[in-house]
Amino acid sequence: MNGARIRLGLVGIGKIARDQHLPALAANSDFALVATASRHAQLPEIPAYSDIEALLAGGHALDAVSLCTPPAGRYALARAAIEAGLHVMLEKPPGATVSEVVDLAQRAERAGVALFATWHSREAASVDAARDWLSDKRIDAVRIDWREDIRVWHPGQEWILAEGGFGVFDPGINALSIATAILPEALRIVSSELRVPANRAAPIAATIHLIHGGATPVTAQFDFLQTGPQTWDIVVETDGGILRLSDGGSRLSIDGDAIGGGGDAEYPRLYRRFAELVAQRKGEVDLRPLMLVADAFLVGRSVTTDPFDF
Repeated sequence: MNGARIRLGLVGIGKIARDQHLPALAANSDFALVATASRHAQLPEIPAYSDIEALLAGGHALDAVSLCTPPAGRYALARAAIEAGLHVMLEKPPGATVSEVVDLAQRAERAGVALFATWHSREAASVDAARDWLSDKRIDAVRIDWREDIRVWHPGQEWILAEGGFGVFDPGINALSIATAILPEALRIVSSELRVPANRAAPIAATIHLIHGGATPVTAQFDFLQTGPQTWDIVVETDGGILRLSDGGSRLSIDGDAIGGGGDAEYPRLYRRFAELVAQRKGEVDLRPLMLVADAFLVGRSVTTDPFDF
């Protein structure tokens, strides 16, 4: 691209795009936001289209697109962009199924374009420090506690509790993305209980039991009905002390002593990385968090709970 700004199309103008993507793009001189595609929204003074086909035909000489739509239906959007020769950045979760993301990665590689499956929580301020500290420790036990209020973070977003919407795994996969990044050995699902409201298709809460490495127990509690203070914590018991990664990965403590952290630079870091991948025409697709969610459904016991309404 010879130093020119990356001409980007933003697809899906919802809460996550407005809260995170737009500020990150505004602060990044590598990108120029030249057009958007959304069924229900548009931005002032930016050319807007109702679908990706119209966006691609709009004559904007796009280099890349960033997809901020729900995971169901995202495969067709990403495939259209790849077939048009564009680099693609995917919000998390990267797709509705593992197989469709594998297919997209293969298509992007053949086309010589970057496909970036993002995990924004991995970019939180203390995640890298936690990974480094754990790298030479014996892991004895892990507890993941991820509880938030669906009405605060996804107000009125019916899709998230529909088929393919992931339910509580939409935030829960953030915890799994951090765990797979900081723990030195692989994770595998042993069992799961999925609590599904009677009038919904996706779980609103879940308890997951995993194994780290050979036999280390890992327990994850996900809840979408938390009120009051929100909880996004990972606690790791080791032979060198107890590590606590809190506030979604932004704060780190060892045996109660705080170690740096704070601040919110997740999406700015994602877009910096996307610019690097575009320059290299290289993909980055880590499917481990999505595979763990898929496995939780495969071995899961579904329990029907009270109906839920926004």
